Amino acid sequence: MQVIDLEQRARTLELIRGVCLTLPETSERLSHGAPTFFVRDKRAFLMVLTDHHGDGRFAIWCAAGVGLQQLLVEADPQRFFVPPYVGHRGWLGVRLDRSLDPDELTGIAEDAYAEVAPAELVAAAQFAGGDDEPSRPHLTDGG
Repeated sequence: MQVIDLEQRARTLELIRGVCLTLPETSERLSHGAPTFFVRDKRAFLMVLTDHHGDGRFAIWCAAGVGLQQLLVEADPQRFFVPPYVGHRGWLGVRLDRSLDPDELTGIAEDAYAEVAPAELVAAAQFAGGDDEPSRPHLTDGG
């Protein structure tokens, strides 16, 4: 079963890498066979999964703020879902094989990072632009 074509998956993974690996003290390695992004090589904040156990989805599973998972899943269950294994901890599933807004994906990834990273790293990410203004408003306002 092909979820979406290989080229589109590769482009989307590169977009996710471009966001996640520019955040302070992040790394990527395979975890349970899926590209996974970590803070300080320890705490996962985002995984990229393709057809996990035959679910037919190309998706991310990511850390999410309290209440966000329920809010988004109820608002748009075609795009958002409760992922297995980590959903009980509030993690959010986001389908990448549906309409994909790169800015929205960037915001989701950055917010996932902010849920897991220590406060000093989140602060460093906010001011990464070097102009004393946060690089992304959602990092400063929690969503």
